[in-house]
Amino acid sequence: MTTTTTQTTTPATASATIANLESAFAGESMAHIKYRYFAKIAREAGDEETARHFEATADQEVMHAFGHLDLLYPKSRLTPARALEIAIEGETYEFTTMYPTFRHLAVEEGNQAAVAEFDEQIAESREHAEAFRALLEKAAKRFAALAKVEEKHANAYQQVLDRVRAVAV
Repeated sequence: MTTTTTQTTTPATASATIANLESAFAGESMAHIKYRYFAKIAREAGDEETARHFEATADQEVMHAFGHLDLLYPKSRLTPARALEIAIEGETYEFTTMYPTFRHLAVEEGNQAAVAEFDEQIAESREHAEAFRALLEKAAKRFAALAKVEEKHANAYQQVLDRVRAVAV
């Protein structure tokens, strides 16, 4: 998830606090991944104690990030469908705007390794967005079918209630 994505999906009353929470979330997320990477390097070097320390700290960074997300995306206002919409927005931003911009700058600088990395991320972000979109569409169909079943049950209960009332009168 990118900071820009978060900004477009948080409440319209964006504030310095919201911006700070987004920044803190990004920092904690980055620290988590960085420490996982450092643990991998330490373990490959045979330093199991350092690897475990990096992993333990990485776990704490995730919990910090979740705390920020709880404030940015309150559970009371977040449904699975809304989470999918946010994910689609984020992945679409990545493959339409963020990575193409990064790629352009890498081309200008002649950094072919970065160009290749950004190309890969553009393709993967597109795939992620499409997968999230398919899941959202599947869920919508499932909920529509469920609504029809619930309506059928409600109508049946209403018919029984109408008969009971007619007999009672």
